[in-house]
Amino acid sequence: MWVPDCGHEAMREVTRARETAMLDLRRKRQQVSAFLLRQGLHYAAEKKTWTKAHMDWLAGQKLEHVEQRIVFEEMMLAVREAQARLERLADAIRVAVPEWSLAEGVTALMAMRGMDLVAAATFLAEIGDLSRFQGPRELMAYLGLIPSEASTGDTIKRGPITKTGNRRARRMLVECSWSYRHPPRVGRTKQEKVAAAPQAVREIAWKAQCRLHNRYRSLIRRGKLKTVANTAVARELAGFLWAVNRAITKTGAAAG
Repeated sequence: MWVPDCGHEAMREVTRARETAMLDLRRKRQQVSAFLLRQGLHYAAEKKTWTKAHMDWLAGQKLEHVEQRIVFEEMMLAVREAQARLERLADAIRVAVPEWSLAEGVTALMAMRGMDLVAAATFLAEIGDLSRFQGPRELMAYLGLIPSEASTGDTIKRGPITKTGNRRARRMLVECSWSYRHPPRVGRTKQEKVAAAPQAVREIAWKAQCRLHNRYRSLIRRGKLKTVANTAVARELAGFLWAVNRAITKTGAAAG
């Protein structure tokens, strides 16, 4: 058991508010896309949406009726307001993290591929102190990332993941896991975050990149769906996050 203090509860509130804002922005963007499709306006399928190029395309759309233009303008205003709200909450998280009791854990997790400050803070805000898990499998089970089982006698039948535990932390972990489908590398923007972590954490982060990428490619070659492969990667990523926490705990104990 682990009981969060008032500061941790406050951090959890702001990270959940940011998640709500993100989902709200996603819904408003979908509404814009659906509206344009009803008018027969299609953006190039092979191009990413909501980039600068896409925004320029949206700004250049000409609608025939005044009522349609009013609806479109109101929808775009709602998107901009939702985007501003999301950015304000993300800034609030960045300001709050340095004074948080788990700030050291956030810095360490940011060395992992796919983990930025918001993702690391959200994960720890939901899970809390990872030291309460005696092993990585306990953390995987807590996140609901282990396969379900329906066994009778000598027959063992594995099913989908259990999806028990904290869904916000699980969803964040699954989203971060998509980055491991790419070959191992440390980009320029990531180098500073990796350098801020202890040496033991940097080694774990690189080992995770190599292992999880190979794991993803191996599952894809065996014919597994991308979503299934990514879920398996997320399960193993949880184990690496547990190892990162153990590494910084040992480092802190040695320093003390």
